Amino acid sequence: MLFTPIKPMLLHMGNNEEINDNPEWIYDIKWDGWRILLHKQGERIEAFTRHGNNVTAKFPELQEVGRSIQSHTAIIDCEGVVLRNGVSVFDDFAFRGRLSNTSKIQQATLTHPATFIAFDVLGTNKPHTNKPLVERKEILLSIIEPSNSLLITPSVTGNGNNIFQLTKDKGMEGIVGKRSNSTYKTNHRSHNWLKYKHFKVIDTVILGYKENPFTMLVGKQLSNGKCKPLANVEFGFKPEEKTAFREIAKQIVTKVERDMTWLEPRLCCKVQYLEKTNTGSLRIVSFKGFNFDKVPEAIN
Repeated sequence: MLFTPIKPMLLHMGNNEEINDNPEWIYDIKWDGWRILLHKQGERIEAFTRHGNNVTAKFPELQEVGRSIQSHTAIIDCEGVVLRNGVSVFDDFAFRGRLSNTSKIQQATLTHPATFIAFDVLGTNKPHTNKPLVERKEILLSIIEPSNSLLITPSVTGNGNNIFQLTKDKGMEGIVGKRSNSTYKTNHRSHNWLKYKHFKVIDTVILGYKENPFTMLVGKQLSNGKCKPLANVEFGFKPEEKTAFREIAKQIVTKVERDMTWLEPRLCCKVQYLEKTNTGSLRIVSFKGFNFDKVPEAIN
């Protein structure tokens, strides 16, 4: 298992209205970056993504990470992030992940310093995956000396609603709830691990659409009258909404390019999204209904 790709345990999406304050649940802050598995033995340390890619060379910070892990041998599950005022910024860590030039990587350790936030341990000198989460958390605390490059995520037992509100107030992604007795099952998505995210809803104008799969391109109208695309929306449509939309769209088609049908920017809809990128695009977007009372000029 050591220094070989591991598919980590994954979460299901939880219902924000059903966050459990039961003391049998442990809640962590959900950080927005890349899922990373750290492998350490002696002075050797390597980092793998959830898809099995070895990204060690991209993060010189891992040398400090290795010194922060007090155990000779360890496999630690964490989130790789770039923190800005205590909040993880997905785009900044993704920027780090795209770099391959050595000098640019070294420069980015100053402008986009990576931090690895640990939340679980799969093993040290022996496997821990069959131990309950509460015990694995204790092991994690005992083997990590926090540093600028390696932290342990804050956890609370019960009180899920309190930490959910706290992360919302701070503009964070959300929280993760896990049963305190849950074991760690690699390559498995478990209902014992649930993620709760803070989504936002905004009005947008529909700029065009594609079929196969059905996708709407939504955006906003700028002050100069032009439209800026914000997101491709694939999810959240009811069959009857697609049918009604196609009938309306026939009347406002401007041109068809390959698989894209462009429309006059007259029809508005609401979309739900998790966050905006640095360029203003929307991440993790779903359709939340048409807004026939809205006019494009009123969207900002």
